[in-house]
Amino acid sequence: MACPLDAMVSRMAPSLAVVIPTLNAASFLPRSLASLAELAPKEIIVVDGGSTDGTIDIAAGAGVRLITAPRGRGQQLAAGAEAATSDWLLFLHADTVLAPGAVGAVASFVAHEAGDRAGYFRFRLDEDSNQARRLERLVGWRCRMLALPYGDQGLLIHRHLYRTVGGFLGLSLMEDVDLARRLGRRRLVQIDHDAITSAERYRQDGYLARSLCNLACLALYYLGLPPARIARIYR
Repeated sequence: MACPLDAMVSRMAPSLAVVIPTLNAASFLPRSLASLAELAPKEIIVVDGGSTDGTIDIAAGAGVRLITAPRGRGQQLAAGAEAATSDWLLFLHADTVLAPGAVGAVASFVAHEAGDRAGYFRFRLDEDSNQARRLERLVGWRCRMLALPYGDQGLLIHRHLYRTVGGFLGLSLMEDVDLARRLGRRRLVQIDHDAITSAERYRQDGYLARSLCNLACLALYYLGLPPARIARIYR
């Protein structure tokens, strides 16, 4: 006899599309795609922005749907959403995976939400260090106090709500902050499950330097500086 969760998942899976923007993500994409087997979504759409490192070959070999779009996460995510046919959209960065057991959390959210709210996951890094844990706590505070999850926490949203708020705009940076602000606190809820992101950039740049850079970019965005100019600082 099938358990209630199995029945729930079987009803949910055909209406879920996972959209992953990529740019030279060959070192992350295999793990990212493998982690989605548990969810068994109807669609997995990889939207490439001009990779030269084998990312396209990996996506093609995995049998997922591969499309191209102008470079920039905003444009790539928008293109993926437009290409999807499912009712629910799950946006994930290529270097982010959902922790094991995500199928239950995703199925529960889809089953209990009428599509009026979008869900994001708890931020976690794939490194066991005090610096990583401190940053995770700071991100948790930001989400609680400012209702401002970033793209590396994933976003699960019904197509109708996505379209209602205008979807992702063709921004070169801050596309996640822009959409979160349009959704607003009342239409954003944390899903009780971890999204695990690579700490590689923090290790390379240093936790303090990378965190300060992110904070500076956010401040400049709120001050009205165009995202295209902020992107030069972020890189």
